[in-house]
Amino acid sequence: MGALHEGHASLVRRARAECKSVVVSIFVNPRQFGPSEDFSRYPRDEAADLAVLESLGVDVAFLPSVEEIYPPGHATSVEVGRLGEVLEGAARPGHFGGVATVVSILFNLIRPGWAYFGQKDGQQSVVIRHLVRDLGMPIEIVVCPTVRERDGLATSSRNRYLTPEERAQAPILHRALQAAASAYADGERSADQLRQLMRNGLAQATLATPDYVSVADADTLEELEIVERTALASLAVSFPSARLIDCLPLDGA
Repeated sequence: MGALHEGHASLVRRARAECKSVVVSIFVNPRQFGPSEDFSRYPRDEAADLAVLESLGVDVAFLPSVEEIYPPGHATSVEVGRLGEVLEGAARPGHFGGVATVVSILFNLIRPGWAYFGQKDGQQSVVIRHLVRDLGMPIEIVVCPTVRERDGLATSSRNRYLTPEERAQAPILHRALQAAASAYADGERSADQLRQLMRNGLAQATLATPDYVSVADADTLEELEIVERTALASLAVSFPSARLIDCLPLDGA
């Protein structure tokens, strides 16, 4: 959605290394924002974004208008079922319908062989993988590792909303996930215990209000009792100035 940062750049570099041609779309999609969310103030800097893409050797930058993506009379949308109703979907009703609709439009316009997404938006990656499978789209979805600041905070366009005090506390998201991942590596398989470790970590950030903590099946997003297969540990936290998400995969071994 623009306001490009190192996380976006890492996706472009991976695509550039693996593909003959690279297309990057930038589109702040109104259909994935709720009525009280930050669509109007979402950071936009087209000139800076284009300069970044040129420096990375992108072949085509596609920056459509809202009217080009949703022309007058546009009435078709894509629904993703239960995958879009839990976690971020529960907190942001309709969000993943908006994501699935715009991604379907972009895929049909661009016809990529591969599409690159970041792991930080873990649920989004699950939704899009199901989307291309269920609708028979001949596209390989490549999920790339989350890029982090030196203190562990996942790069995000919304990080620029944070006040200095909030920014100082924001790395607690990654530390909470790391606590769960470390316990998992040491043999803990109780999902409740892993979730509690994340809650305990988040409690150390006085400016943060947790929205959810989750240890769910990495394909169905069903909450687990025992981690016996690949899982996704994820969380969302609201600061006064911004809402942040993060996740770490648990390999299920």
